[in-house]
Amino acid sequence: MSEADFKYIIDTFFTLFAMVLIIFMVPGFAMLEAGLVRTKNVSSVLTVNTMIYAVASMSFLLIGYTVAFGSWENASMSIWAAFLFQMAFVGKTVNIMSGGVSERVKIMPLMIFTVVMGAIIYPLIVNVSWGTNILAGTLFNINMHDLAGSTVIHSTGGWALLAAILIMGPRKGRYKDGKIKVVPASNIPLVVLGALLLWIGWFGFNGGSVGSISSVENANTVAKTIMNTNTAGLAGAIIAAIIMYVRYKLLDITMILNGALGGLVAITAGPDLYDIYTPILIGAIGGALVVFAIPVFDKLKLDDPVGALSVHLVNGIWGTLAVGIFVDKISLMAQLKGVIVIGIFAFVSSFVVIYIINKIVKFRAEDDVQVEGLDVNEVGVEAYPEFKRAI
Repeated sequence: MSEADFKYIIDTFFTLFAMVLIIFMVPGFAMLEAGLVRTKNVSSVLTVNTMIYAVASMSFLLIGYTVAFGSWENASMSIWAAFLFQMAFVGKTVNIMSGGVSERVKIMPLMIFTVVMGAIIYPLIVNVSWGTNILAGTLFNINMHDLAGSTVIHSTGGWALLAAILIMGPRKGRYKDGKIKVVPASNIPLVVLGALLLWIGWFGFNGGSVGSISSVENANTVAKTIMNTNTAGLAGAIIAAIIMYVRYKLLDITMILNGALGGLVAITAGPDLYDIYTPILIGAIGGALVVFAIPVFDKLKLDDPVGALSVHLVNGIWGTLAVGIFVDKISLMAQLKGVIVIGIFAFVSSFVVIYIINKIVKFRAEDDVQVEGLDVNEVGVEAYPEFKRAI
């Protein structure tokens, strides 16, 4: 066996392994969201997450991958492995959105949007950042460093979520008489399981994005990338716990986990470039941003049951800018331009598509359906049929 063949095989295996880790994020999102919503909406949330994986992946297979990369050619590994790795990413943009509109979103219009996101919106963003860059030489020529998608994936999903929330409005009864009604999580063990599955999936998400492990240099880069990813998650969890304890004398596990996820989102743009200490600061800032951003969005009456705007949008922006701040060879202005250009495109395109779909098929479930629960009306299968439904 030649050295070239050996590297081809190793990189193909590495990419497939990373893809499997990323797919663990599908049950991760599902369990996290299922634990955070009320029991009457759990089956709906699980159905949405399953269908997002199926619909987004199929849309990317048939249309999106070619839009993003121009062709399937790849000399360094199997073209099928390269596709599967990129396919594992695509559904995450809608997963981010689906959690933030849960307990009031209808499944069918969300699936129609998923087709458009998986086939057109997300692939176009990938094209100008990671792909063939069909708009090179124009305003959309982006030179930012975003290893695994702090902006390309997380901010894109966050902007799509913001567009959806503005069009759909909050859950029934969430904001009443100037007060915020607290909706407690229904299943904390599921929240913990989901968040930790996401954490594990991030090792494939970021580590796999290095692209190769078949040389000593690349192997070291992959290992450092995964280490820095984990470090940022640790720092995000710790700082969130500290802030919650100082402010409320309580250690809220949901906020701690969201702090960890915020740190993970923030590090995603540049874990391959940092030393082993910088991720502590980046992750800590990310965790703190989550803690402070969640109540701000509530005050703005942007109803987000899982804190996705705070975790993914805010920290997607922070993480991308952090690369320009902490890495000398990366231009902060290039990072800022990438955040702005992709942010405008992701928000405007998502808003227009959701607005049009909403005119045909309403995204928001009727108030009486929300009171009864989406499980009964959208799925027909209740996750906890023996439980009395909460209003």
